Formats: sequence, structure tokens, C-alpha cells
Amino acid sequence: MNATATPVAPIVCVVGARPNYMKIAPIIRAFAQHATPLPALLVHTGQHYDPAMKDRLFADLELPDPDVNLAVGSGSHAVQTAEVMKRFEPVLDEHGARAVLVVGDVNSTLACALVAAKRHIPVVHVESGLRSNDRKMPEEINRILTDQLSDVLYTTERSAHDNLAREGIAPERAVFVGNVMIDSLLASKAKAVPPADLLAAAGLDPARIRDGYGVVTLHRPSNVDQPETLGPIVDALREIAARLPLVFALHPRTRSNLERFGLDSRLDHPGFLVLPPQGYLEMLGLMAGAKLVLTDSGGIQEETTALGVPCLTIRDNTERPITVEQGTNTLVGTDPSAILEAAAAVLDGGGKGGRVPELWDGHTAERIAAHLANWLAEREQREAS
Repeated sequence: MNATATPVAPIVCVVGARPNYMKIAPIIRAFAQHATPLPALLVHTGQHYDPAMKDRLFADLELPDPDVNLAVGSGSHAVQTAEVMKRFEPVLDEHGARAVLVVGDVNSTLACALVAAKRHIPVVHVESGLRSNDRKMPEEINRILTDQLSDVLYTTERSAHDNLAREGIAPERAVFVGNVMIDSLLASKAKAVPPADLLAAAGLDPARIRDGYGVVTLHRPSNVDQPETLGPIVDALREIAARLPLVFALHPRTRSNLERFGLDSRLDHPGFLVLPPQGYLEMLGLMAGAKLVLTDSGGIQEETTALGVPCLTIRDNTERPITVEQGTNTLVGTDPSAILEAAAAVLDGGGKGGRVPELWDGHTAERIAAHLANWLAEREQREAS
């Protein structure tokens, strides 16, 4: 009588906040479709704690419901990171883990990587090696520490390998696979919501964008938590909106601060079309049809480069330099005159053309699945011998 085979422990895949969803969805599909399917357990930490938005994004991306939801919610960086660690460790006890795969740079990424590393479970980091060289950004700390803890580091651009080498990470641990977020973009582009339909559903007149429009997202604490920074940025956007209607997907943090600082009346401008945060397919439709995107988001810098849409990043630095060097992105900082000058250059001359970077081709998740399957098999074979 044959002995029953021991079940293979899953690859525990972690998501915590909105930017993670677009990265994990194609990976989960690639694991399932691999020649030898890779069992996966999807853990949602609940760091992004708007259930309606989470459900909407999962549906847009055809991402299965999480197997485990830690329901951590909000808190300071320390509280949130600690709470994820406390709630994640019992998941490993219950389900086991062949590896723990984390993506991006949110608090959940570092927290789960730290738990796994201390349990001697391989840590796999997707989107490794990106650096802004600004340690005032919490995400930068998360990136650096997660990369140090990781056994396999998948990169989106070749410059990431130079960053990792400077930090003493052995080159054989890093693998250039391309940008998995572009897998989601290319798979979803045909399903994107037309901007006119989106505005009509929101009770806004689609005729207002008939001759073109721009898109604005703004959420980083460095931009929205101080009135002396936020006010001048909004004033610059008002001037741009006098030339080009701006669809402003208003983040809750930004809305709250505008009200708290008494700046919310500055959005009362005929050139602004203010919306609440949007689903993935809605934002994809807005970006794809825009003449210009103004943002402080990391992911949008990559998405606009893939779409060929000029992007002005309202930050002094970026951890995604390839979007500036090869793509359509321009760093403009927070000085209103610089923002206005760059916007005028786009509206008068069309902006940077750019090109799609190497391996941003929609097949990154397949490369990750193929490499990781081989890496795990070889590791397990070594341990067994």
C-alpha cells in the first residue's frame, strides 16, 4: 500500500495595501497556471482597511478572495508593523509555508518578511532594489530592510542591481524579471472604464473633458500634511485647471487635510472635476485617456510610462528612475513655479515621448513562477541530501 504523499506547503503571498493588489494578482494566476502548479495561500493583512475599496479592487483584478484576512487596520507605523507581525506568525503555524512572498514597500511587506526570516522560511521580495535615497520616506526603510531579509529578490529594472550590490547583497540573490504591475495593466486595459462613462456615473458632465483632460492624485504625507506645502500645490493645480480640466481623484487623507487647513474651498474651481478614490479599472481608463497626469504615487509613474502618457511627479526624488530616464515621467518637486513650467511644456509641446522599459511586457509573473519553482526545488533537494 502506497503511503499518502505529504501535502506541499503553500507559498504564502502577502498583500497589505492597494499598490500590492496589482502586483500579486498576476503572480497568483501564474502560480496556478505553471506547468507544475505552485500552491499559494493569499494573506491580506488589512493594512488597507476600506473593505468596499478592497473588494472592488480584487474584483477588478480578478484576484481571488484572501484565504486569510488579518484585519489589522490603521495605526502608527510601529503599531501597524507590530500588529501584522503578531497576527501573521500564527498563520505560518497553522498553514506552514514553503516560502513567504512579499511585494512592494508597505509596512506589511517588512513585517511579514521579518517574521518569515526569523522562522527560517525563505523570503521572496517582488520589486526589490528600488531606492529613492530618501530615508525620510517610511517606504524607503521598508525597502532596504526587506531586501536585506530576502533570499530571492526580483527586480523591475537593472539599476536596482547596482543598489543591491552597494548594500552588500550577493548578486546571485537578485533576478531581473521585469515589472509585474505592467502585467496587470496590459491584462486589464481592454476592460478599463471609459472616462466619459465614469464622470456620467458620478453626476459630472462628460462634455467637460471632450477636448482633453488631466488626472491628479496626491496623497503622500510630505505633500499633504502641512498647509504650507499643500496650499501652494493646490494653487498651482488651479492654474493648470484654467487651461486643462483636471480630474482629481481625492484621497481621504488629502480631503481631510484640505478641510482641516481651511483649504477645501480652493477646489471650487470650474476646471476641477473632483472624484472620490477610484477602482483600478476606473483609474486605468482615466490615465490612458489623459493628456497629462500629476501625481506623487510611485505606481502611477510606472503605469503612465507603460501607457505613454506624460507624468509630472510632485516629489523631489523617485525610487523608479527608469520612468524618468526612459519613460514619460518628469520630477517637478513641490515648487509651484516648477510644476506650472513643466505642465506648460506638456500642454504646449506634448511632453516626453519615452519608451516602454525592458521586460515591461506583460509576462513578468510567468518569469517569477518559472524561476521560483526551480529555485525552491533545488533548495529542497539540497536540504534533503
